[in-house]
Amino acid sequence: MHMKKKKEDKTESVTKRKLKADISAAFPSLTADELTELVPNKEELNVVKIYAHKGDALTLYVLHKNPLFFELEKRLYPTVYVLWRYPALLPTFRTWPPVLQKLVGGADLMLPGVVVPSSGLPEVKRGDCCSVTLVNNRAPVAVGSAAVSSGEMRSLGMKGRGVCVLHAYMDNLWAFGDKSAPPSLPDAEGEGLEVNGEEYEADDIEEEEVEKCEEEEQEEQEEQERTPGAKVTNQARSGLEELSLAEQEEERGDGEEEANQDDLKMPQEIMDALLLRCFLHALKSKVKKSELPLLTSTFLRNHMFSCCPSGTQLDIKKSSYKKLSKFLQAMQKQHNLVRVRELTKGVESIVEVDWKNRELRYFKVPEETDDEASPAPDRGDGAEPPYRPPEITALYSVSSRLEPLFLDAKKRKGTILQPEEVRHIVTEYVKNNELVDENNKNYVTINPTLCDCLLEKSEYQEVESLKWDDLFSRALGRMQECYQVVYPGHAPIRKKGHMEPIDISVASRGSNKKVTLIKNLEVYGLDPAAVGTALQRRVQASSVLQPIPGSKDKVLVQIQGNQIHQVGNLLIDHYQIPRKYIQGLDKAPKGGKKK
Repeated sequence: MHMKKKKEDKTESVTKRKLKADISAAFPSLTADELTELVPNKEELNVVKIYAHKGDALTLYVLHKNPLFFELEKRLYPTVYVLWRYPALLPTFRTWPPVLQKLVGGADLMLPGVVVPSSGLPEVKRGDCCSVTLVNNRAPVAVGSAAVSSGEMRSLGMKGRGVCVLHAYMDNLWAFGDKSAPPSLPDAEGEGLEVNGEEYEADDIEEEEVEKCEEEEQEEQEEQERTPGAKVTNQARSGLEELSLAEQEEERGDGEEEANQDDLKMPQEIMDALLLRCFLHALKSKVKKSELPLLTSTFLRNHMFSCCPSGTQLDIKKSSYKKLSKFLQAMQKQHNLVRVRELTKGVESIVEVDWKNRELRYFKVPEETDDEASPAPDRGDGAEPPYRPPEITALYSVSSRLEPLFLDAKKRKGTILQPEEVRHIVTEYVKNNELVDENNKNYVTINPTLCDCLLEKSEYQEVESLKWDDLFSRALGRMQECYQVVYPGHAPIRKKGHMEPIDISVASRGSNKKVTLIKNLEVYGLDPAAVGTALQRRVQASSVLQPIPGSKDKVLVQIQGNQIHQVGNLLIDHYQIPRKYIQGLDKAPKGGKKK
């Protein structure tokens, strides 16, 4: 779950009483004392407003910096922080620990992965709020709604989607709080396990059931791709997986400041996740027992850095921890993964690793790192580290002017859509309102709504119909442009406006000396130092990195001579950056190469 904070207010007593009433109505099993403990009368409770990526407004209720409940479509859901205190609050479905990684990545809980207790499945109706736990621990790790009723689950032979997951341990809603780990709550039925009605030993069937769950999920995804409109439906169901930067246009005054805060926050969350991934990977595949005690600085330099995925760079200063010592303290206190000691004054070492820790035991080493471990193919330009470009997708946000056109599809102002979704919604609107020209089906008759949304004032009396292509282009042209960028190994990031291009320019230095300047490499996950080194080898000219005035985290690459031709070849052919995201290629010398 990615999120953007809109505003935060102290709740008044009236709001607090209403919240208690809503919680009591939604979760009647809570006693009056438990309700008071959850929402203390004298404690400060904050309300945080956020927007989901489909434009849905959500409300978080936060106490002591931990989100307790979130409200979506006028319905309350508890967070894992509440469920760890009251694990029996919701009907619970159990699954295997390896499935947790799938849930954190945005997947729903598939029925083949459900571990059925001896007492049978909990009785739920479709849409009921429920939680997900792991075998041998009653502490919930995910919250969602039942995709089908219990009876349907049984009649379907425990195949298909079981729980539509809205929030999970280690997602960004969890990271909004104190980032504590689930408590250990022994599961009395953990030994008598049943999978689809038959008893087994956990170690014998765990791996097999996880594979079945993955196969089921893959089959459902393929079915969705074959079914028209399924993609849109699936995105709507997973609306909490990703929170966007879409805001109301009338709030733009505060929007710039909030966007700046978000730009600072998102890299921190990404870096925190990257740190944890590299840490677990290093412990599982790099560190040996015989190496302990191991200097923390050596562990970072020799092990964690080598586990960093291609196209990314590990930088602790850009994380919320800021220092390696604080990160390792968190791994020790919250996750119980390692024990760190100061064996020499001022020098810390890892003295112990809990190799049986569940989080470490079930961590799956990313496949891409196997490729990184093997030698990179010789491309003739040096041994730069492997790189994969980000996936960039153009998106569009519903504007206030076009909102009437999208109301039938329940898409409000600020909702972010893909171009094909826009075309689908506009097409359905035209068909439902019978606006296709009877004499020429290539044209669409303009009704009052289309007139207000798509025509200029000077066209009101003149234009009575439009071609389909003109209709779509006008609709997209009157929406706010956005984009989605997916860096390898990270969750999608959505922002307003255009993706900033890599800028290549030529400047004069002294008498008849020219230098080539390359900016914005970081936006595409490129390391400026690596790019500078690669160029230096290609053209046999010196290169330097220089800070960009007014920017704290960005640098530009400067290399001697007009090297635009070589820079373009490197970016397009080697790094696979699309030409449309590179600005300044037209300034290359006509003769080709020039040193």
